[in-house]
Parts: sequence; structure tokens; C-alpha cells
Amino acid sequence: MTANIVTLVSHPLVQHKLSLMREKECSTKGFRELLNEIGMLLCYEVTRDLAVEMVDIDTPVAAMKAPKLSGKKLTLAPILRAGAGFLDGMLALLPSARVAHIGLYRDPTTLQAVEYFFKAPQDLSDRMVILLDPMLATGNSACAAVALLKSRGARDIRFVCLLAAPEGIARFHTACPDIPIWTAAVDERLNDHGYIVPGLGDAGDRMFGTK
Repeated sequence: MTANIVTLVSHPLVQHKLSLMREKECSTKGFRELLNEIGMLLCYEVTRDLAVEMVDIDTPVAAMKAPKLSGKKLTLAPILRAGAGFLDGMLALLPSARVAHIGLYRDPTTLQAVEYFFKAPQDLSDRMVILLDPMLATGNSACAAVALLKSRGARDIRFVCLLAAPEGIARFHTACPDIPIWTAAVDERLNDHGYIVPGLGDAGDRMFGTK
């Protein structure tokens, strides 16, 4: 995997669902369902090059060599709260994946990430880790999450988000030049409060109906 790359997932279904989520009239239920559906579609894209090995199987008709995933199970690592919205959709495709939970919140004054919870498998050195967060805004939370994952030995990390701002991409690439990004859209900019413009608002609040 080439580092320092942003893969824009332009599939029509992804773009359509994202447009529905952007609308301010989208209900909490609708937002949550759409985020789950897009999570599944993005999972398909980010795992496109997973390694496989040929194994012996028996079909009802004959024996054959068939491809199956090789290596250890993947780890999905949502940044709480909003990253959890991707989880069910991705686990539908990767039901045996491990899950690491990363609790971070953004200080409203400094916009820096503050850790409040981190629970992950002990050794991630031989597992691909897919880091999940709907928004790559300032990039501070994503960079803090990467540091936590690397502290557990993670070496193969991929970052999946729904929306990204140019400022967040630049910050992430500077701090984490070895980690590629998958996103459904790169928006115009950040506003003075660190929100993506035009964006879709606060993904966590919209998903959980807390604002």
C-alpha cells in the first residue's frame, strides 16, 4: 500500500447516501442507518487488496482450490463516539474482526484531542488495523488515535472517514505519512470552530440525537 495517499470513494451509492446525510432535515434514525450503510460500502473499498491464499475445499460436485483470506483477523478501531456508527456495517462484512475502542473528545478551546478510554488487543503488530472516524477535520483526534494504536504495536493502519477537510488531510499526512486515507468526500475548508464546511454538522450529535 502506497503511503500518503487519499482514496476518494466515488461510488454512486456512497455519494447518494452521503448527500442524504448532509441534509439538515435528515432524522437521527435516518442518519444512523445511512452511516451504517456507508460504513459497509467503505469497508468493501478499504479491504479491496486483502491477501488471500488458495486452500483445498470440497464443493457438492468436486474438490477444488479456492481463495480464502490469509493472515490474522483484522482489527476495527472506531474513535468514539461517532466512529462507532461505522462499526456494525463493517462487522457485517468482517464478522470475525477484533475491535479496539478509542475514546477521544475534542477540547472546545484548544481543539486538541483528549483521551478518556482506550481498549485494544494487546499486540497489533501482525494485524491490519482500520481506524474509523466519520470526520477528518483538524486531524488532531486521528493523529492521537494513531499514536495509541502504534503504542500497541500496530504497523499496518488504514484510516477511513466519511468527510475530510484539506487542513485535516495536511495535518494527518505530516504526522502520519505512512498511513493512507479512504474518504467519501474532501470538502472546502474548516470554519473558525474547527467544523468542516459545508460538512454535515457534528456526526456524533446527529447519530445519537444529543443536540
